[in-house]
Amino acid sequence: MAAKEFKQEKARFDTRLSKEQKMFFERAARLGGYRSLTDFVVMAVQEKAKEIIVESEQIIASKKDSEIFFEAITNSSKPNQKLAEAANDYKALLSK
Repeated sequence: MAAKEFKQEKARFDTRLSKEQKMFFERAARLGGYRSLTDFVVMAVQEKAKEIIVESEQIIASKKDSEIFFEAITNSSKPNQKLAEAANDYKALLSK
């Protein structure tokens, strides 16, 4: 059975650069071994986008973790019997 070929829908992105910027970016693309300025720009933007998204997701996760922790501390239920016994045993061990 032949592998299915998936066609990725393309979108266009246009931008205006100064001549200096274009020459600078083209030089970096050549030195970096990229096939074209477009390949260089797409890879650079993609890497930066991933970095921003990962950082943002970590901040959101960290904020959510903080909220869960704060909620657990401020609205904690009373310890059950086993936990209270364990705390008493620990205190007794420390006082020896």
